[in-house]
Amino acid sequence: MTLCAMVPLFKEIYAFRDLLWILVARNLKIRYKRSVLGFLWTFLNPVFMIIIYSIFLKILKSFDPSDPIFLQKLVTGIIVWQFLSMCTGDALHAVLGNANLVKKTSFPRIILPLSTVLANMVNFLFVLPILVIFLVVTHAFTISDVSILPLIIITQFALCLGLSLILSGMNLFFRDTEHLMGAVMLAWFFLSPIIYDFARIPERFQRLAMLNPMCGIVTGYRAAFLGTDLMAPRLVGLSLLVSWLVLVLGVVLFQRWQVNFGDKL
Repeated sequence: MTLCAMVPLFKEIYAFRDLLWILVARNLKIRYKRSVLGFLWTFLNPVFMIIIYSIFLKILKSFDPSDPIFLQKLVTGIIVWQFLSMCTGDALHAVLGNANLVKKTSFPRIILPLSTVLANMVNFLFVLPILVIFLVVTHAFTISDVSILPLIIITQFALCLGLSLILSGMNLFFRDTEHLMGAVMLAWFFLSPIIYDFARIPERFQRLAMLNPMCGIVTGYRAAFLGTDLMAPRLVGLSLLVSWLVLVLGVVLFQRWQVNFGDKL
């Protein structure tokens, strides 16, 4: 799908922007529905996570003695991974959970998975200041490469949207998708440099590893917040490119599948 071919899609989404924002707001409210603290949990969850990791890694003596910012790298990786994990989890029911809306209303169906990713993006952007505060307090924050942060965030958004489009459609045609995703996400987690550095991957496998888009994304976040080495910038660029290709693939597949959504709901 060329950029010119996507222009009508962008126009459709813009025309239904009010519906998009309504769905984004609904998704944000549903996450903490009937919760006493409500949206405050967006801030509390990362705080509790940081405290728990700090305590138990010390108890278990799981720190890498050669890496003084091991905990900071780990927390950064976990928070970045959670954004992806929440998007893929919500994507499974983005269309399936809105059957009445799909059957009775005419609107671009792509708005449904897009609204879930935007809602998770809002959560993620609120979590990032908590991460920065933690890194500042632990004297690990640096602003040397923070200029690359917007590119990394937009690229991860593209990856999450592409995957959400694919998963939201697949789960209509193959209901086993929801059950398979648990194993897939677990494998993907360990194949990504979340609990370890990209540098720990044997050099002969690094080029192959960078085909995993989360390798470049996590490496980019760590470079932005912690000033760590990007290792091989060309390989990071390759990893980021894969993210955008996933988005293109997601749009193409979703547009093809959506004509049959009514029959599958």
